[in-house]
Amino acid sequence: MNRTLLIALSALTLSAGMAISAPTSTADSRIGEVLTAADNGMTLYTFRKDTANTSNCNGGCARSWPPFFAAAGTAPEGDLTIITRADGKQQWALDGQPLYFWQGDRKPGDATGDGVGGVWDAVKN
Repeated sequence: MNRTLLIALSALTLSAGMAISAPTSTADSRIGEVLTAADNGMTLYTFRKDTANTSNCNGGCARSWPPFFAAAGTAPEGDLTIITRADGKQQWALDGQPLYFWQGDRKPGDATGDGVGGVWDAVKN
């Protein structure tokens, strides 16, 4: 192979690797170990009124429970999938269950949204 092609393939491999870095991590909380967003450490939640691959949290609900958006061009990874919301935006999901943050959490490790309204659950490890 010529040198230019090798450099181009190396650059493509590196950029692909960066695009699929894991978007989640875990943290200890008052309710045990929870799934968090890797970039901000905030707890992630599921909504019992969602159906597989469909978010039913829009409008005011989404203001209180901000969706965990996926950046354009991001690929699913393991149990993490990506759904398309009604507004066309991409949202991370765990096995098809959309993931959200809770406006009441103030710092990494907070899990104050667990059990809210009997329909919100922190994702526990």
